[in-house]
Amino acid sequence: MGAALCASAAALPAPAALAAPDATSYAFSDDARTVPAATGTTGAAALAPGATYRSSLSLPSPAGSEGESSDGSQEQEKEQGQGGGAGETAAKAYFRLELDDVSNLYIGVTAIPRAGSELAVGDGISVSVQDADSTPCSRDSAIVGASKSPHPITAWGAREIQRGRGTCQKAGTYYVIVERTRTRAGASAGTGADAGPSGGPGAGEEPWELEIAPVSEPALARATATNVPEEWDSATPAPPTGAPVTVRGGAGFARATAVEQGVWRDEIAPGQTLFYKVPVDWGRQLSASVDLGSADKDSGYVVDALDMTLYSPVRAEVKDVSVGYGGRQKSAALAPVPPVRYVNRYASASATKALRFAGSYYLVVHLAAQVDERFGPGPYGLTLRVRVDGSAQAAPGYAGRSAPRGFFDVGARDPELSAGPGLTSADGSGGAGAPDGDPAMKAVAVGGIGAGSMLLAVLGAWTLTARRRAAAQMRANAQNPTA
Repeated sequence: MGAALCASAAALPAPAALAAPDATSYAFSDDARTVPAATGTTGAAALAPGATYRSSLSLPSPAGSEGESSDGSQEQEKEQGQGGGAGETAAKAYFRLELDDVSNLYIGVTAIPRAGSELAVGDGISVSVQDADSTPCSRDSAIVGASKSPHPITAWGAREIQRGRGTCQKAGTYYVIVERTRTRAGASAGTGADAGPSGGPGAGEEPWELEIAPVSEPALARATATNVPEEWDSATPAPPTGAPVTVRGGAGFARATAVEQGVWRDEIAPGQTLFYKVPVDWGRQLSASVDLGSADKDSGYVVDALDMTLYSPVRAEVKDVSVGYGGRQKSAALAPVPPVRYVNRYASASATKALRFAGSYYLVVHLAAQVDERFGPGPYGLTLRVRVDGSAQAAPGYAGRSAPRGFFDVGARDPELSAGPGLTSADGSGGAGAPDGDPAMKAVAVGGIGAGSMLLAVLGAWTLTARRRAAAQMRANAQNPTA
């Protein structure tokens, strides 16, 4: 038994200290496929719904330094006034989709500016979907915002099949165009230290990395009404109270930490972005607020220091809220949003249109890097309050499967929540209350199970041997009794 225990202990690795996560890092999906970003439609890499991709987006270059792209887009940009500042050729990345004439296609694109980049308020990306004849199907954009703090920004595109709509309804080749947008030269937001000469890229800037997630939604088996209910409970609900449960937010959409209705405590460092996901079923209504703890000093002020954005399962922005910070505790709550309903897609308001399907909704929280300069590196206390109201309703009758499969289903309770709330691994990749995120902990767990099993086996054998010896001794005594 001693030898078995020694052998088992020798197999265990030495405990590894969990390093603090990089506050400005983004955790891409583990199965993300790397694809090149084409500068035109010719040679654009094909994307398949259900997979996740990783690419990059170059910065705008001075006009005349590059030739016309293969689809003649440079001349078109001049005519339409799109792209970067004056004297710049816009940076674009092209990707290709082969679509049927039945399913809806949604594509979320997250751009990650480099930490330490000097950005202007209007720096960001735009995402558009076009057919093979340059007909636009959708266009969306996202900017860094007033804080000018580098952080992941997400825009989305769509090709939807709708009765009565004449464009983008046919099967065939479509293109996703991701463009880097900048504040134009001469604009007040783009001058000064936040922009390079003539509003162009700052010195030493590198391309932004991209995470691209296309998703397909099947058609309904039967047509449904297109009338959007005008009345819903728009009152601001009281946020949950009670003892907070400690969690650690993830570092990307694919690594978002699962939370549900309740109060959740975390820590955030300046420049860090934390991702949480909340399961929201058909008919349910989500609300959330975030509290930032006080600093050791209260000198100075940072505009839009804390930002929280709600995204739909396909990474479409629903609502956003920002609050300034002067060193004292601050709280910010998302404006009320309607319940999740299939018919919301026919609404006129963009926030309502985004609440068109059930699934995992994302709460993304960012603390501006400038907080470090004013109040120190932290970390700062963060409290997330999540509430889900309303009664769950039946799902619409889809005629097929989504890609990824089951994407718009809430399904069973998330395994991370079922395991009980707790800390995830240091990089935000592990499940709450489980050792899945750290190799060393996995080894300890496996080794412990192995050692326990071996110990039980040894004890069992020892007990069986002792019993047999006792029985033999009893038989011997019976055959040779003593006086």
